[in-house]
Amino acid sequence: MGSGIAEVCARSGLDVRVAETTGEALELGRTRLVNSLEKAAGRGKISEAERDAALERITFTTDLGEFADRDLVIEAVVENEQVKTEIFQVLDQVVTRQDAILASNTSAIPLVNLAVATARPAQVLGIHFFNPAQVQRLVELIPALTTSEETIKRAEALVARVLGKHPIRAQDRSGFVVNALLIPYVLAAVRMFESGAATREDIDSGMELGCAHPLGPLKIADLIGLDTVTSIAESMYTELKEPLYAPPPLLLRMVAAGQLGRKAGAGFYSYGG
Repeated sequence: MGSGIAEVCARSGLDVRVAETTGEALELGRTRLVNSLEKAAGRGKISEAERDAALERITFTTDLGEFADRDLVIEAVVENEQVKTEIFQVLDQVVTRQDAILASNTSAIPLVNLAVATARPAQVLGIHFFNPAQVQRLVELIPALTTSEETIKRAEALVARVLGKHPIRAQDRSGFVVNALLIPYVLAAVRMFESGAATREDIDSGMELGCAHPLGPLKIADLIGLDTVTSIAESMYTELKEPLYAPPPLLLRMVAAGQLGRKAGAGFYSYGG
């Protein structure tokens, strides 16, 4: 998601700085970003000049201290509240612009918990992109109870006018809008497959051909990442205590086995090569 968000911003003309924890992770992210831009140019989505210009707007670092001059920082690290909280505490110290917005791409973690970890809770909110960020037009904006209306309007203007996305507002409630609808649907498909009521192919074909969904629920789970699906489900279940949000045993075991979906080469389907 991080490389996708960086690409969207760079293609929209913004000066982008990308941070990763290690040099190795940074090179992987850089390669993913470059390959995506090459693919977009090869398909005629952008020109070669636009590709080159986007790449020139992006710099890479492993030092969050280099974010001091940023107007907006979008965090897109692992879906773990403690890790995200620590990132926001560091950003609060290093970002010197007093009007800078600190945003999270979280799928389910309460934004207020991240906001109060900083000394600028009025300038913290969720800016939730969807995968792949370069393609999907929707962006959820999630203000915390502490977020100022000015911050929301600035984020909304950036998303709509600069990035060309379609923003919708969501309450700071686990799952927000899209995942509150999507995750129970995906979990229901996992339970159906786990019980032997239908094959994975029939479950996905049923929703693709019967309901005109571009991807069936098990393919969607593989695309999102089964670890991410599990994290979102656990966050929603912890907050709302609804049984339909509890991750099924099969999903938990697949995550334990490292079968995380497309990114791992195996999930409900295999992704060779």
